[in-house]
Parts: sequence; structure tokens; C-alpha cells
Amino acid sequence: MSADIGAELDAVEEVDGVIVVDYVRPLPVRRTARQVVATHTAMAATGLVAGAAAAVVVAQRRARRSAAQTAPRRSKSPAANVLGIESTRTFLIDVHTLTKRP
Repeated sequence: MSADIGAELDAVEEVDGVIVVDYVRPLPVRRTARQVVATHTAMAATGLVAGAAAAVVVAQRRARRSAAQTAPRRSKSPAANVLGIESTRTFLIDVHTLTKRP
């Protein structure tokens, strides 16, 4: 049995090889440490600028939303003008504070 295994190992199989790819691209040129550092610095700076821009957009949206919530509302009904509503606070219902009648 060991003679059969030794004979199989000694046998050489010849294969007709066919090249699949006709063009092999060369390896890229190795970059210097300065080029690598410059690339990473540019990427970090770009990320910083993008983050700062996103922070500005978020801050403006929050400020606009806050200003819209605290801005005085205009009366939607003509009855509000007749009653002389001084201020309005909204909870689950509208609570109106009326001015004194003359």
C-alpha cells in the first residue's frame, strides 16, 4: 500500500495551461511617507470641514425652530380682537388671559 502512494507522488501530471487574462497591470508605485501623510491630512481636514458645516446647519435649524415656538402668534379668530386677549398659553387646551374692560 505504501508503494502505491509513493508511485502516485512520483508521477508527474502535465497540464496544458491557458492564460485567461491577456493584460496584467503593473503594481502601483510605492508612495513615500510624505505622500501618505499629505493624503491622510487632507482627508482629516475634509472631515473636519464637513462636521463643522453639519454643526452650523443643525444649530440654525434649532434656532429657527426655537424662534418659531417663542414668536407671538397672530389671532386666528376675530373674537380674540373683540375680547382683548393679552396672552395665550397652550397646554392641552388654550388658556387666554383677558384684559380688563374699561
